Amino acid sequence: MERKISHLEPNAVWSYFEDICQVPRPSKKKELIIKFLEDFASQNQLSFKKDDAGNVLISVPATSGYESAPVVVLQSHMDMVGEKNNHVEHNFEVDAIKPYIDGEWVKAQGTTLGADCGIGMAAQMAVLTSKSLDHGPIECLFTVDEETGLSGAFALQPGFFEGKILLNLDSEDEGELFIGCAGGVDTLAQFQYKKEEVPAGYFPMKLTVEGLTGGHSGDDIHKGRGNAIKILTRFLWEANRKYGLRIAEFTGGNLRNAIAREAEALILVRHSYKENLVADFNIFKHQISEEFKLTEPGLKLDHGSTDMPEWVIDENTVDKLLHALFVCPHGVYAMSFRMPGMVETSTNLASVKFQDESQILVTTSQRSDRESSKHEIASIVEAVFEKAGADVHHSDGYPGWSPNPDSPIVKLTEQVYTELFKQKPVVRSIHAGLECGLFLEKYPGLDMVSFGPTILGAHSPDERIKIETVQKFWKHLVEVLKRIR
Repeated sequence: MERKISHLEPNAVWSYFEDICQVPRPSKKKELIIKFLEDFASQNQLSFKKDDAGNVLISVPATSGYESAPVVVLQSHMDMVGEKNNHVEHNFEVDAIKPYIDGEWVKAQGTTLGADCGIGMAAQMAVLTSKSLDHGPIECLFTVDEETGLSGAFALQPGFFEGKILLNLDSEDEGELFIGCAGGVDTLAQFQYKKEEVPAGYFPMKLTVEGLTGGHSGDDIHKGRGNAIKILTRFLWEANRKYGLRIAEFTGGNLRNAIAREAEALILVRHSYKENLVADFNIFKHQISEEFKLTEPGLKLDHGSTDMPEWVIDENTVDKLLHALFVCPHGVYAMSFRMPGMVETSTNLASVKFQDESQILVTTSQRSDRESSKHEIASIVEAVFEKAGADVHHSDGYPGWSPNPDSPIVKLTEQVYTELFKQKPVVRSIHAGLECGLFLEKYPGLDMVSFGPTILGAHSPDERIKIETVQKFWKHLVEVLKRIR
């Protein structure tokens, strides 16, 4: 852990990534990373501009002999998902990420690493400042708030950049070229509750689910990982029917695009049922551990006594909330027949949070590379929560990016990879959302491809980037830029 990651190769990419790790940049907190990019451009005498949303474009002219080459746009997003383990003290708005080397990987100490999409940013910066690369005119586009609804891409206006070829550097599987992506929409349900006095004759307990892997709700939704909200709801729904629980708190998950890793509930059970409840919980714990022993070896369920709360939620709301969470779908809804092995449609039960003194907000996220299927699964989720009496609304959503295997930049990128590494890359669509669909709306005819190094565990504290794949990613990027004439 003593070695700095800036000692790794390619040195320029890792050095810039280490610099980026020092800049707090959670979604919606863009000021510091924007200033960082503006200072970087000024210090290197590079032309730059910023739009009203905060998107930054930094340009570098063609190298000698490439003046007539077409303009190429390199694109990544500035923000990162801020997730940490419960025991870790970290404020993503002010604290630096602490990367370290662990064998063949770079990880962060107890938090997300931000390689998604910090490594793409670092590669852009390395291209912009290189004195040895051959390339045509390059525009580097850094967008804001990709992780929280693609708001930077939504706000992008036609004419902000000139290029007709775009290389998106936000992919996480080295050796794979992405030529399409899913569209998405969020469905949010809001429950109104009433506070009631704590009834006599009840015992307070805290139930927790933790230790889950979590991960990206697009990339990892098909991997059989547990959802902490769904797991805890399974127990609470049955226990409430048997024992008539009172609930003071139920929270779980965090971000709309991350699979919920942790959940907890503060419940009250009648003294006469306490031992029965504990016995049921221990049986449930054993059953769930068996279910997930292959995909979630770190899963932990726990119960314990706690202080008596000041109030409880009214029974009617508890009943409706638990029924809705229990019935709410989560995971893969349909696999693709057009691209076998790829998820076509999915939904993620992302979080349950108390907003204020009277409201509970449930956040879900739906994805599909078919617009009709995206709306179908969002409507199914809406129906579940509407039936439970919640106030339901959808986000504006974002479009998918339809694959075009005959794209010139796709063919070139595929050819270059094959020549460099003596094997063909996998060419496919991705179930995660990329900004490319929105770019295509604003810039019809844009020719795009997406690629990057291997990043695992994105959107979770287990996020890590494979060191050797960064070198391959860099070589591939450099050679593609050289071949675009």
